[in-house]
Amino acid sequence: MITKRIIPCLDVKNGRVVKGVNFEGLSDVSSPVALAKYYSACGADELVFYDITASAEGRRLFSDILTETAKEVFIPLTVGGGINTLDDFDRVLKCGADKVSVNSGAIRNPQLIEDAAKRYGSQCVVLSVDVKRVDGVFRVFAKGGRENTGMEAIEWIRGGVERGAGEIVLNSIDTDGVKRGFDLEMLEKVCAVVDVPVIASGGAGCIDDFITLFRTLPQVDAGLAASIFHFGEVEIRDLKQAMASHGIPVRL
Repeated sequence: MITKRIIPCLDVKNGRVVKGVNFEGLSDVSSPVALAKYYSACGADELVFYDITASAEGRRLFSDILTETAKEVFIPLTVGGGINTLDDFDRVLKCGADKVSVNSGAIRNPQLIEDAAKRYGSQCVVLSVDVKRVDGVFRVFAKGGRENTGMEAIEWIRGGVERGAGEIVLNSIDTDGVKRGFDLEMLEKVCAVVDVPVIASGGAGCIDDFITLFRTLPQVDAGLAASIFHFGEVEIRDLKQAMASHGIPVRL
C-alpha cells in the first residue's frame, strides 16, 4: 500500500516564511532556509515552497532564496509562485526544485500545463488550486487567493489533469489557518474526478485532523500544513507514529 505523505509548506514573502488565516493577516515566522533544513531532518516526506506574492506582484520567483533553501533539502521539493512560462519551469528546476507548482499562470494560459508535461513529464507538473465557496459553488481563486476567477473548481481541476498535471494540491481558502480540520467535502469531490495524487491543504490543527482525513478519504495521498508545524504545535514524528497506530500507511 502506498504510504501517506506529510508535507510542510513554506509560504515565502520577501524572503521570509509567513502565515495567515484565510490567506490574510500574514505574520512573520522564520527563515525558509532554516525551516527547510529542520523539516528535511525531522521526517517530512516532501516540502513545498511558495513565493506567495510573485503572481500578485507580476514578478518572477526569487531565485536566490530558493537556491539556498534547496541546498538544505534532501527530500522532494515542490516550488511555486510566479510560474507563467516554460522558462520559469526551467529556472526553478535549475535552482533545485523537483516539481513545479502552477496556479495563476495556468489559469491565464491552460496550455502551460500541457506544454510543461510534454517537456518535463507529468510527474513534474503540480496544479495548485485555491478554492473558496461562493454562493454554494466551489470557485477557483487566483493571485494568492485575492481574485475570484469565476471558474468552477472541480471542472477546472479535471481539465488540468487531462492536460497533463500529475498531482493536485487542493488549497481550501475556507479552512486555511482556521485549524478545525481539512475540507473533506471539497476533497471528496476532487478525488472523485481525478486519478492522480491529491494533496489536502488548509485546516489542519492537530494530529486528529490528519487521522480523520486519511481514514475518511483514503484516496487522498498527502496532508499539507504550515503553522502547526512551524510553531511546534505538532511534531512530524509524533504525527506519523499516531498515523501508524491507526493503521494508516506512513514512512517512519
